[in-house]
Amino acid sequence: MSLLLFLILLALTFLLTVSALVFVIGPIMMLHPRRRSAEFYEHRGEPTAPNELDLTYDEFFFTAADNKTKLAAWFIPAEKPKATIIYLHGVGDNKISGLLLAKIFHNNQFNVLLYDSRAHGKSGGNYCTYGYYEKYDVQKAIDAVKERGEKHGIPIGKIGVFGTSMGAAIAVQAASIEPMISAVISEACFATLRQITVDYQKRLLRLPWHFLRNISMKRSEKIAKFKHREVSPLSSVGNIHVPIFFIHGIEDKFIKYQYSQELFVAANEPKELWFVAAANHNNVYEVGKKEYEKRVIKFFTHWLKSSQVSPE
Repeated sequence: MSLLLFLILLALTFLLTVSALVFVIGPIMMLHPRRRSAEFYEHRGEPTAPNELDLTYDEFFFTAADNKTKLAAWFIPAEKPKATIIYLHGVGDNKISGLLLAKIFHNNQFNVLLYDSRAHGKSGGNYCTYGYYEKYDVQKAIDAVKERGEKHGIPIGKIGVFGTSMGAAIAVQAASIEPMISAVISEACFATLRQITVDYQKRLLRLPWHFLRNISMKRSEKIAKFKHREVSPLSSVGNIHVPIFFIHGIEDKFIKYQYSQELFVAANEPKELWFVAAANHNNVYEVGKKEYEKRVIKFFTHWLKSSQVSPE
């Protein structure tokens, strides 16, 4: 066997092996993110429930848009609420990740709803689709907020949505279809699922080939019955006609800060963009500190103000 033929066969064997691995493992990693537990936050010395921050809360489940999946939620009412904010967590994470931010919102007289996205935390659901189905769950979350307000006589006011990472992508997609959403903060959002999948593939396998992404995507689409091309915050953002604030860490190695730049350019006014120097994907709030709190609260306070705040 000539050296050239040997190298060709070796390359083909490598491609076939990698393709087979991507075909099997790719959909598992994409559709079934590893669920982060409360122990993760305990080890970091962080709170795992609202009462650990002296927050009164209502723990309950509401039904997702498929009318069968149960989503685990916490509703934290403010003493004199001026509006309500829904927090959407990132991939593999859960509602616990939003507790410190919820405390800030609560201190500034906002009701807060945090919930575990489908296939995350304590929620049901078999597959994560990065907003394809989850954007409709946000609409159900708004219904749940209104029901809590009616049940307990709590003013709900306007609805703001704060999303981080995957949650930001869901928030953008949801705001493009739901008129009840009055303001959006998008932190560390990707532009399209197709592109971010290639980015993750390059980082994990060190291989840039798009055909590997397509193999995984096609298999994932068939299993979870969704269309990955339609998971596109970049396509959705032009349909949003409420204020939107993009935040991104300059040192983010998971989701490039340039994606928020693309989204900002494509978005309608009014819009804001803030790149946080020295921040990566997971520590934007820690790095931004008081400036972060100031900007976020100022945005929601301004755009969610209402002359009359009463239960729906």
